[in-house]
Amino acid sequence: MSIPPANAEALSSVKVEDQGKGKAPAVTFDKPLAITAESVKVVTEGKGEPVKAGQSVTLQAIGFNAEDGKTNGNSYSDPAGEKLVFDDAFKSTNPLVYTTFVGAKVGSFVAYAFPGTAAVEGSTAAPAQPAQPTVLTVFQIESAADVAKPLAKPEGETVTPPAGLPTVKDSDKGVPVITVGDAKAPTELIAQDLVTGKGPAVKATDTVVVNYVGVNFVGGEIFDSSFDRGTPFTTPLNRVIEGWTTGLTGKTVGSRVLLVVPKAMAYGDGGQGKAKGDLVFVVDILGVQ
Repeated sequence: MSIPPANAEALSSVKVEDQGKGKAPAVTFDKPLAITAESVKVVTEGKGEPVKAGQSVTLQAIGFNAEDGKTNGNSYSDPAGEKLVFDDAFKSTNPLVYTTFVGAKVGSFVAYAFPGTAAVEGSTAAPAQPAQPTVLTVFQIESAADVAKPLAKPEGETVTPPAGLPTVKDSDKGVPVITVGDAKAPTELIAQDLVTGKGPAVKATDTVVVNYVGVNFVGGEIFDSSFDRGTPFTTPLNRVIEGWTTGLTGKTVGSRVLLVVPKAMAYGDGGQGKAKGDLVFVVDILGVQ
């Protein structure tokens, strides 16, 4: 793979002063910051261990409009920070960021900048696009940890669900098949274990590795399935629909969970793609990061 240049010299004016744990750093830089290509640089080296390939890294970040220096937000109000896994998949889509962070020490501050774009006039084929400023983000590497290998399938104690819920059976290929049948439309979220795993409990701030099938409550049509794609889905649990965040928090790794999600905790009546109204999911929790 060809790794683009880091263009670190473009970030030579960026200075970072640590303000203590849980506080956003003081950041100064020349304004406007002249950035013509994606640029990244370790501004201040930490004193911890180097980040290793494949590890899950907890980050805090503060962002700026690099043209006028105004802050556009930071993550320090959330002690859990943001997690990224620096694996081969991340490397393939973000090679420059990957090569900079892998090897950087825990505690380091890393500056990342991306050039702005000019305004684009509208046409019959596409709407007008406003100009976007150059952005600068300063990341702090808070911690790095090895990632446990995800399970291949649910592992734990099988649970017999109460009557009146959608039913689930495995196909010959081991893929869960959901039948809504005579189940009543949900008035509140249902999160029923079908298998209770023996792994750690999932936190709302975790990044989860799951396989899942989702169907519309009305009609039972499948609208999405990670099984069809042949690879588990990895996502921060606090960045999905409310039904998932609430329903899977506290569940354990190894579990298979039936989620019956009222539309108010999903995508509403308008839906997203084919997912409309009340929804039903079967989610296999294979790991956390």
